[in-house]
Amino acid sequence: MSSFDEMDAFEGASLSARAMAARPQPYLDGLNPAQRAAVEQMDGPVLMLAGAGTGKTKALTARIVHLMNTGRARPNEILAVTFTNKAAREMKTRVGHMLGQQVEGMPWLGTFHAICVKLLRRHAELAGLKSNFTILDTDDQLRLLKQLIRAENIDDKRWPARMLAGIIDGWKNRALTPDKVPAADAGLYNHRGTEVYDQYQRRLKELNAVDFGDLLLHMVTIFQTHPDILEQYQRWFKFILVDEYQDTNVAQYLWLRLLAQGHRNICCVGDDDQSIYGWRGAEVGNILRFETDFPGAHVVKLEQNYRSTPHILAAASGVIAGNEGRLGKTLWTEAEDGEKVRLIGHWDGEEEARWIGDEIEAMQRGTRGQAPMDLDQMAILVRASHQMRAFEDRFLTIGLPYRVIGGPRFYERLEIRDAMAYFRVVTSPDDDLAFERIVNTPKRGLGDKAQQKIQITAREHGTNLVEGARILLAHDGLGGKGGAQLRLLINGIDRWGRMVGDETMSHVELAEIILDESGYTGMWQNDKTPEAPGRLENLKELVKALEQFENLQGFLEHVSLIMDNESDDGGAKVSIMTLHAAKGLEFPAVFLPGWEDGLFPSQRSMDESGIKGLEEERRLAYVGITRAEELCTISFAANRRVFGQWQSSMPSRFIDELPEENVEVLTPPGLYGGGYGAAMPTSNLHDQAAEANVYNSPGWRRLQARAGERGMSQPKETRNVTIDMNAVSSFTMGERVFHQKFGYGAVIGIEGDKLEVEFEKAGTKKVVSRFLSGCDDVPF
Repeated sequence: MSSFDEMDAFEGASLSARAMAARPQPYLDGLNPAQRAAVEQMDGPVLMLAGAGTGKTKALTARIVHLMNTGRARPNEILAVTFTNKAAREMKTRVGHMLGQQVEGMPWLGTFHAICVKLLRRHAELAGLKSNFTILDTDDQLRLLKQLIRAENIDDKRWPARMLAGIIDGWKNRALTPDKVPAADAGLYNHRGTEVYDQYQRRLKELNAVDFGDLLLHMVTIFQTHPDILEQYQRWFKFILVDEYQDTNVAQYLWLRLLAQGHRNICCVGDDDQSIYGWRGAEVGNILRFETDFPGAHVVKLEQNYRSTPHILAAASGVIAGNEGRLGKTLWTEAEDGEKVRLIGHWDGEEEARWIGDEIEAMQRGTRGQAPMDLDQMAILVRASHQMRAFEDRFLTIGLPYRVIGGPRFYERLEIRDAMAYFRVVTSPDDDLAFERIVNTPKRGLGDKAQQKIQITAREHGTNLVEGARILLAHDGLGGKGGAQLRLLINGIDRWGRMVGDETMSHVELAEIILDESGYTGMWQNDKTPEAPGRLENLKELVKALEQFENLQGFLEHVSLIMDNESDDGGAKVSIMTLHAAKGLEFPAVFLPGWEDGLFPSQRSMDESGIKGLEEERRLAYVGITRAEELCTISFAANRRVFGQWQSSMPSRFIDELPEENVEVLTPPGLYGGGYGAAMPTSNLHDQAAEANVYNSPGWRRLQARAGERGMSQPKETRNVTIDMNAVSSFTMGERVFHQKFGYGAVIGIEGDKLEVEFEKAGTKKVVSRFLSGCDDVPF
């Protein structure tokens, strides 16, 4: 039987409502006409279509206060739903400030999950649970799934538990119980997904437990199968308010729609142009069909922006206009024009990082013609986390304080620490900490007992763990799969160690071999979790970073020194984060690097979701631009290096959608005029980017002036900041040259300042001319 008490339902008092209507309403004074219309339209469904920076939180909280101040609803008759606890706390604080008192008695203001926990504990028995059920975290969920997978004799290497957890979470986001999973999904997880899902749900009930997806799923099911319970809550919640409605998934949508069918007093606040979480179940269609779901809905558009300059808003509007799936609105502001959106192209990603680093320092000093700007006021927003590496390396080198928001710094990421542990063991077999990290990564059947045997053997012989493992194997102290795998690892470490001194092989190639032969790259290639592609991209970026150093040891020393010198002094820092993590934030100055087709928009997103994926990428661009208050800089690179190979790239298609009258092009001449395979763009904006001459601009002069002032701690190949795309090499065909690493050779090909050299011992290599010296006096 339900624990709901009919006495808990509240009915409004008309006399008190009339008496309260005469109260003063100072909270309405600061609202613009559109905000006020959204607040005062209290009856029936309302969609507050709020663009970026238009004061939607202010309007939403004012509406809550207005409902209570006019006596239309008591605090516990209002259901106000947010996506984060932070947003819920902020809303409650603002309501209290507007009322001039501490807010008490609003038990139904919170996140979807927090509210559903309260409801489910009241009605746990209807879901086959007890009211004291446990909520499993991710680790517990995976542990339970692993038990079920083993019981079903499923190969958990090919079909890992984390992959199944993601599939189940997707079904729960769509409010699908095991019996409702569509036939189109029957093939998921090797055609065993629905079967294990059903077992998983049964096991959760036996444990009197739920996962986060169950909180909404169970309540939707209860409302659908017990109309009397649903009717009670429909009477209880006289007014429903929803923040960030564009981010709702199917389960959240159904839950809200069921509750709103009573009074139909639902107000949803959102922006279809900022729906960027489709990859985690958000359905932009929920907000697009609001007027269809709730006939007679009143739509109020909040279009007056209080954050950005007209040029920034025009640029954002120009990009988002390319989307067909949107309700449409035009942002405007009373602010002064300010600076145009800046667009600049670079030769490669490292040059992009150098230029942005110099711009940040100039803005900090106020040498750009503006007042000095604090580092906390600047942010770099990237499409993919692997882009952060170039900026982190650059900032650490020049001592520019920074913070990574929404994740660890590049060299602190799991996959990077693992890979570097392999490099450390190869270059220094005495590094026991590194060996302990990689000995069972990927899984080699070497559990705690096996590792303990290695440690005991090493201690008994007074040697390192690598040698201890070798001695243990020589005495047949470890057999079975674990012993065989350990032997392969030790043989690999020995073989890779010999390659370190091989002059015919570059340390970049060696790094690739180590990661491939150890099985570490394969581990992430076979991983089916959403994080795996990003980890592989980070590993590629790590290998790319090695190119700037003479050898593995030099690279490891560089990382150790810069990470050791980096301390959190609590001072001002530049923020680096992904575009997804930046939603809801704002900064006076924003840099948007990497606007190249394939990177942004993401090729993977377009391949997987087609036009739908492209439109979400365009919304992500809109979000990025509208984070900027005063200055927005968009940049792209003509070339990026992946595994040591140059890859030419075209500027993002979104650049063509920027209004030319709102953009200032800063690209130096020749970027697309060189013979490096980059095609000449055809649009007017791209023509400007190719032809613009900024050699006399303050930023470019500062870049040149500081070229020779870099500290000696900087990686060798990053000191030369000027790359002339039309450069003519000082060497000639057949000329004898010398390279500090590869030795003597002869020039067999010339491409600008990039030479193809046939070395006596290292074979044919492509080398930038500045790393070669002539030696005509020595016969070849």
